[in-house]
Amino acid sequence: MKSFKILSMLFLLIFSQQGYSQEKSTDSIFTEQEVSINKFIDGTLTQPTDSIKPDLVILIQGSGPVDRNGNANMMKNDASKKIAHQLAENGIASFRFDKRIFKMQRLNIQEKDLKFQDFVTDVDSILSYFKVKNEFNKIIVAGHSEGSLIGILAAQQEGADAFISLAGAGRSIDSIVVDQISKQSEELAQNARESFDEIKATGTSTNYNPMLVSIFRPSVQPFIASWMQYDPAQEISKLKIPVLIINGSFDIQVDETDAKLLHEASPNSKLTILDKMNHIFRKIDGDALENTKAYNQPELPLHPELIPTLVDFIDTIK
Repeated sequence: MKSFKILSMLFLLIFSQQGYSQEKSTDSIFTEQEVSINKFIDGTLTQPTDSIKPDLVILIQGSGPVDRNGNANMMKNDASKKIAHQLAENGIASFRFDKRIFKMQRLNIQEKDLKFQDFVTDVDSILSYFKVKNEFNKIIVAGHSEGSLIGILAAQQEGADAFISLAGAGRSIDSIVVDQISKQSEELAQNARESFDEIKATGTSTNYNPMLVSIFRPSVQPFIASWMQYDPAQEISKLKIPVLIINGSFDIQVDETDAKLLHEASPNSKLTILDKMNHIFRKIDGDALENTKAYNQPELPLHPELIPTLVDFIDTIK
């Protein structure tokens, strides 16, 4: 039997100095500067050229080895890069960064030692860095997919003026994975549920089906245990700052019902479901195949309502 491929896009687990270069866009609408926050975090600061002390959006990527531009191995769509550039065209700065996954080999970090909280710590460091510099007006944390929960947890700390969830889950990761597997095999879904429960109870699991090894291999179980302890809906309810929750009606990874769960849990939130938008912010007028192909088509424009929705929300933050 061929290996059972599941959640290949959703569950891609493995898995301070000022920057040194600055580039101007061809039309001089914005500048881009490489910034190193600490040994774990390198990123790109994009700033509109004609704004003094603009608002700043910190863009957090989704699951797996996703770089600052929103790209992963064999998946290039430049989603985060496009958002950054178009925000700058609207007078809003942004910082997008490579996840620490890219530094693991260089820093001799083993997969078994990686915890979900490490990603939250990285965003905390970014918030502190820009807060101390005091070069920006409001600082908004915006997390995509897995990055939504990371952003929620980071935004609970002092320093964030608002939070944006972009296709963020409203349930714990174990619930989502079991639900995804059940659409392909009820037997495997039951096995996954039992394995997750075993990890919750003992910290490890050995009784998982071999076809689920990409999820339950021993070296990644500590990360899973640290991730699934969080209920995104419960965590977002703790935020006292303005919240925008965005999802697409054609998102095959995170259903719009998850966005509604987040919205119901957050009294300070605004919910926007963008028609025909997929998980990487493109409007898809075709079928599921067209949706999947878009993940590797960087030339496709962002959904036409995405940037206006972001800009309108940021402009209302007081």
